[in-house]
Amino acid sequence: MGYPISVLAPSNPAELADALRSAASAGQTISLSGNASKRRMAGPVESADVTISTLSLRGVMQYEPRDLTISVAAGLAWRELTNLLAENRQMVPLDPPYAADATVGGVIASNSSGPRRRLYGTARDLVIGMHFITLEGKLVQSGGMVVKNVAGLDMAKLMIGSFGTLAAIATINFKLQPMPELERSFLLPFATLPEAIAAGNRILRGQLQPAAVDLLNPAAAATLGNSTWLLALRAGGNAAAIDRYEREFAALADGVALEEDRQSELWQHVENFTPTFLARHTDGAVVRASCTLKEAEAVMESFPGPAIARAGNGVCYGYFEHSMTAADWMGGAAAKSSKAVVEFAPDRYRQQMELWPSVGGDFEIMKRVKHLFDPLNLLNRGRLYRRI
Repeated sequence: MGYPISVLAPSNPAELADALRSAASAGQTISLSGNASKRRMAGPVESADVTISTLSLRGVMQYEPRDLTISVAAGLAWRELTNLLAENRQMVPLDPPYAADATVGGVIASNSSGPRRRLYGTARDLVIGMHFITLEGKLVQSGGMVVKNVAGLDMAKLMIGSFGTLAAIATINFKLQPMPELERSFLLPFATLPEAIAAGNRILRGQLQPAAVDLLNPAAAATLGNSTWLLALRAGGNAAAIDRYEREFAALADGVALEEDRQSELWQHVENFTPTFLARHTDGAVVRASCTLKEAEAVMESFPGPAIARAGNGVCYGYFEHSMTAADWMGGAAAKSSKAVVEFAPDRYRQQMELWPSVGGDFEIMKRVKHLFDPLNLLNRGRLYRRI
């Protein structure tokens, strides 16, 4: 990997616009990132003529606790955002991996999410507006600070999950969620995968809907001191609702209920499973397979190592100690029956591996959008799983 000619850290949108415009007008390739906490995610970070960091774009632009809205700069630390909102018992419940180091812009550009996505959705459900800057140096406003204002919001949705391949996100507006009055979490063990799947389906058909329904296979559960298939459930509400959750879950399995510190430790463990695993396995890879709930059983059964499923929406994560084992899995039947990508892997493998085999029917549209924003392919080349 070569070294960039220059590294820029603009401190406001105007400086960011100037940096992008100057580089693009000179035909220079550009590497754009926040704190680079997810360098091993998606496509490899290619060498570029200019590196632009958004870390100096910090601060809260506007916060209306009564309206449940906030606008922040892209370089703001994710932990700083969550701590600020917690003072008013509010949240943006995305639960991204690498939350300790990530910036808000990085979380949104990578479309990162975690266990509570089944109840609250992903970034596309929580972002209500955005300012982004094109390679021409134009500041574009999409959406606004009002939840019902959807004018131009589709432009912002293009930026979510684009890994900085289209434009640079400058500010992001969120609709906020109030924290539940009470929360309690539950760990339910099952001897077999079909039993765990059946229990999860029963929960999903019930009247009470937990914020998180995660399924851990025995290898993943072992990191919690368990040796079975494990359903991890997170429930919120008033005291009566929480007690009802406990009664209904007790009828499914002989599990345990967690509160306060033990509950926080559980979900931090689950949310940080990816960075913890990759820190221990430098040759490791993480595969994300999106499938129907019916297909999730076969996908989870196919993973040879630790695996965690967002059991309420069919997103499964498989953890491989060796990247080539992940590549072999990607060529198997389970990957072909789902929308699978190699989400994390070392650079030396990402340069060669097929990271995104089944791109889907809308890929031609995605390529046209890329050409519209970046006709010379200057910005974050290949970061979208080496396809764009």
